[in-house]
Amino acid sequence: MTGPPADRPRDLLVSGHVIVDRFLSVRSFPAADRTVPVLSGRAELGGTATNIVWAASRLGVATGLVARVGDGFPDEYVETFRRAGVDVRGLERIEGRPTPTCYIIEDHAGDQRTLIDQGVMGASRGAFVPPGWLDDYAWLHLTTADPAFQLRLMKAARARGLKVAADPAQEIHYRWDRRPFRQLLGSSEILFGNRSEIARAVEFVGARRAEGLLEFVPLVVRTEGKEGATAFSRAGTVHVRAAPHARVRTLVGAGDAFRGGFYAAWFAGQPLVSCLTAGTRSSARWIEGVR
Repeated sequence: MTGPPADRPRDLLVSGHVIVDRFLSVRSFPAADRTVPVLSGRAELGGTATNIVWAASRLGVATGLVARVGDGFPDEYVETFRRAGVDVRGLERIEGRPTPTCYIIEDHAGDQRTLIDQGVMGASRGAFVPPGWLDDYAWLHLTTADPAFQLRLMKAARARGLKVAADPAQEIHYRWDRRPFRQLLGSSEILFGNRSEIARAVEFVGARRAEGLLEFVPLVVRTEGKEGATAFSRAGTVHVRAAPHARVRTLVGAGDAFRGGFYAAWFAGQPLVSCLTAGTRSSARWIEGVR
């Protein structure tokens, strides 16, 4: 593993959701046809792409975004990215369209229910594919977004010599189909996912176990919550335990934070086991609310 080429000053470009997360706290979830009071609420900058670049940049990774936002996306959030050193050349604002928004309901037990309004991220027609400044980057990380757009961006990035990581996350269950997913996987160096997502990927390629994915991609990284994380590669399998956390502020974005920590170690040239360990530590800090 090596860092970015000397002629590519930035490490990681992430294409995915930049979202306004609206949290609602309740004592318990309502039964059908019942109402429960909201105890508190808050709005935060969120989304898979946001969380990954946030966690990675905090650990020294030079990051950038490709995403679309719409009406109602606060200008101060863009400035937040800039102050963190995140490249926002690929953050496109579309007027007259709703900005992507998640509604996250949390109960006292820490369980969650999530609704998403895709807004301008719902379809890729007319979406902006970055021009020549793609050459600034060594890697492209493709996470939640319209599959058609992600495949177009992947093709452009590969033509410019970038390596690609596939990470469709929960959207593998409802936005990706077998054929486009195989196209994505066949052009990628790494596949990220949790247990459910990797199981879906296994189904898409007609394999029986996660190791079967290695016929299509050299490295599979599977996050496993309280059990830690496992990496499957053609050199063998590596597992690490989860890092402990002192308290739970939120579980939303913990998997994305794992990726940020993983990349920090990856671009530092550390061995795979250290990359997994760095990912679990980053995830634990995120859960505690340390950002």
